[in-house]
Amino acid sequence: MTPDTIFLTDPDISANELSTLESVLKTPRLSMGPVTELFENTFASYVGRKYAVAVSSGTIGMWLVLHAYGIGPGDEVITSPMAWTQIAHAITLCGAKPVLADIDYWTVTLSPLKVAEKITAKTRAILAGNTNGHPAHWEGLTALAKEHKLLLLEDSSEAIGSRYGGKMVGNFGDCAVFDFSQPSALTCGEGGMILTDDIEIARKLRYMRNRKLEDRFSAPVTAFPPLQAGISEVTAALGFAQLSRIEQILENRKKVEAFYLNHVQTFEGIKPPYIAPEVDEVHWFLYVVHLGTRFSKSSRDAILSDLKLHEVEAYAMCQPMHLQYHYQQQYGYKKTDFKVAEKIADRALALPFHAHLEEDEVGFVVETAKDASVNVGAGAAIYL
Repeated sequence: MTPDTIFLTDPDISANELSTLESVLKTPRLSMGPVTELFENTFASYVGRKYAVAVSSGTIGMWLVLHAYGIGPGDEVITSPMAWTQIAHAITLCGAKPVLADIDYWTVTLSPLKVAEKITAKTRAILAGNTNGHPAHWEGLTALAKEHKLLLLEDSSEAIGSRYGGKMVGNFGDCAVFDFSQPSALTCGEGGMILTDDIEIARKLRYMRNRKLEDRFSAPVTAFPPLQAGISEVTAALGFAQLSRIEQILENRKKVEAFYLNHVQTFEGIKPPYIAPEVDEVHWFLYVVHLGTRFSKSSRDAILSDLKLHEVEAYAMCQPMHLQYHYQQQYGYKKTDFKVAEKIADRALALPFHAHLEEDEVGFVVETAKDASVNVGAGAAIYL
């Protein structure tokens, strides 16, 4: 990295965040306390849920949710091979079996039709994500969950601010989990939030998460030894300050999205980013470019290498879960099991996307990617 590097992600931090952090650092309380509670209440109100529980990460958050509902060995949870794996890993970490179902080609989110094929007597829950900011097919997934009396769990780690059917994401699962690590629009460095409307589940989650400082010498361990899975007042202060200006942060990112939309028109065969009809608004997690079918995985990697040489930080979108060693060894998944997910993953580029990008930098990124696509001999048929 050099001063000229165009970074994949760069947090949108203002004087407001710095001032809020300074105020907390001057207090006698840095471990979880009143600022964390304020952040929880404000976040719940922002999304439109009754209760919020702050946790150390999205992975821990989903793990706690699964445990709170009694999901463990012998149970199955259906999820996407293109899930933000740090969240979906919670399934295997709690001892349950992750049952993968393929994705919708256009939205890259879990396909309700494919989910229906995977439901068995052992299925306890569906874990669906709002992939890269695009809301999942919540109408179809909700109907499936109700029909089969399954839990519906929502991974909103990539989609803060997106809306579907008149509601903000985070409102569609029995519980929803957000993650605040980069490159989330709201980032505290690390941390996460669980949302629910069930007071008993919220109480159980808080009990399992940690003990309050004043309870550490008096609270007995009963059914479940608590974790050290909360967040600090410093993390909460940063999250609260970012949340207070989240609309401005999202608007800043929209401007950069517009830069990209303008510059990618120079590619042949361009298609606009797909947004499903029932989706009201999408706030992209990363700016992901999908290469045409004439490209291979190796040519995609060659483009990434060329971008790196030009000091542009870009990555493959993800490695599908069924191609990862643990899932192949533990559950027998193999290549070609989920052809749509593989087709998308092999040709997806995540380009720099954050509020500090200027239009000339976006233009440089796009032109560099375009030139690289020609150099690999596949032409410039890149579509979104």
